Amino acid sequence: MGVTEVFLIAVSLAMDAFAVSLCRGLCMRKINYKHAFIIAGLFGLFQAAMPILGWLLGRQFEQYIDQFAHWVAFALLLIIGGKMIADVFDKNEDKKELSCQLNVKELLVMAVATSIDALAVGFTFAFLGASIWMSVSIIGAVTFAICFLGVIIGNKFGAKFKKKAQFAGGLVLVFIGIKILLQHLGVINF
Repeated sequence: MGVTEVFLIAVSLAMDAFAVSLCRGLCMRKINYKHAFIIAGLFGLFQAAMPILGWLLGRQFEQYIDQFAHWVAFALLLIIGGKMIADVFDKNEDKKELSCQLNVKELLVMAVATSIDALAVGFTFAFLGASIWMSVSIIGAVTFAICFLGVIIGNKFGAKFKKKAQFAGGLVLVFIGIKILLQHLGVINF
């Protein structure tokens, strides 16, 4: 798995955290860069840590499913991306509200909740033999940058980009899963 694919996965994984960051920025009357840094740092940390956990778990099962690894990667990315797309159309998602106070406990819960899909991607990295340290460095840095910008954008423009960003992230994961499968089947060579 190349740097470009990992970068696209990182952007896709960051979309849930970006949506939360937009909402956080929306709550702020005036942008608070210290809070933006804390929010982005927590999301970046968890988005980087969860693939490591998934990778460690995946390495334990690698010998049992090595011949099916590409199918597993395809299925996981399809499920994660499909869920992100489905959530865009979920009417109950709009009713979930966040407190406007910077509550670290609440942020930790949100950081874990938005990084569960990164855990599954970590399994995929193990099955594909991806460089975990390069991958998580990119994922953590990209998530930090996107969330920091998310707080600022949320403060300036509101939440009008939330659903579009989540939909695009889901599509990218689905397409990467399809690409992995097509490469494994020999249909494409890039």
